[in-house]
Amino acid sequence: MSSSYTNRKGVRAGAAVVASAVAVAAAAWGVATLVEPGSAGAASRQSVSGPNGADTSGGGGGAGGPGPGQGIPEGIAHSSESGGNTVNITIDDGPDPRWTPQVLDVLHKYDVKATFCMVGPHAKAHPDLVRKVVAAGHRLCDHTMDHDTTMDKKPVDYQERQILDAKKLIEEAAGNGAKVEYYRAPGGAFTPDSRRIAAANGMRPLGWNVDTKDFQKPGTAAIVDAVKREIGNGPTVLFHDGGGNRAQTVEALDQVLAWLRDQGRPTGFPVRTAPDTP
Repeated sequence: MSSSYTNRKGVRAGAAVVASAVAVAAAAWGVATLVEPGSAGAASRQSVSGPNGADTSGGGGGAGGPGPGQGIPEGIAHSSESGGNTVNITIDDGPDPRWTPQVLDVLHKYDVKATFCMVGPHAKAHPDLVRKVVAAGHRLCDHTMDHDTTMDKKPVDYQERQILDAKKLIEEAAGNGAKVEYYRAPGGAFTPDSRRIAAANGMRPLGWNVDTKDFQKPGTAAIVDAVKREIGNGPTVLFHDGGGNRAQTVEALDQVLAWLRDQGRPTGFPVRTAPDTP
């Protein structure tokens, strides 16, 4: 992430009721209202009735509606493909030449696969890192071109360019036919249109349940404690490998993965084609 903005994300506010699959998942996990960071100057948004990153504005096919011709639901994913007590590790805002390799080393140490939500120009600048991510068995996620947390206030054609231009850059950097499988809106600024665009292009909209707030650099212990405290909200955990010094994140990730191992909790990937259920 460019140093021109800080890594604060806000969670999109919603007024309407989410589709039934998301509602069931939220109830089962006991989802709390949390805030994800956004860019400097962007107002924080909170989820009123949905899980973190959930667009509760309605429309766009809902939690179970497939994207046209793709079989990818437009509903925002939070649950794990493997079900049970599986945890999804997600890494945002890279790739970064200093921190992404360290994150990859920690993931390799624990034999954990993660989902990397990449900013398009960063992927273009560091194709070697994108290829390393793919070669290690991790999945790719589109995090737009400019990390604009006000995308939900922008015209549909702007949203489409932000999403599809980033997808193109990430896939070109990855090479070998690798595909971007998810889309995460910066700051959780999803709209029915952005979800539709993502799903129609083979990308499942991806939310989060646990906000480590590592972007604030609160200390390694605080990041670890956030995961332990909030993991009851659901299985998808948000970390960052871009946007600044991520030394605390790297150390905290190591401790979190050790704790999950000791707890007997496996790790995996978020759902792509299935409805969002716990």
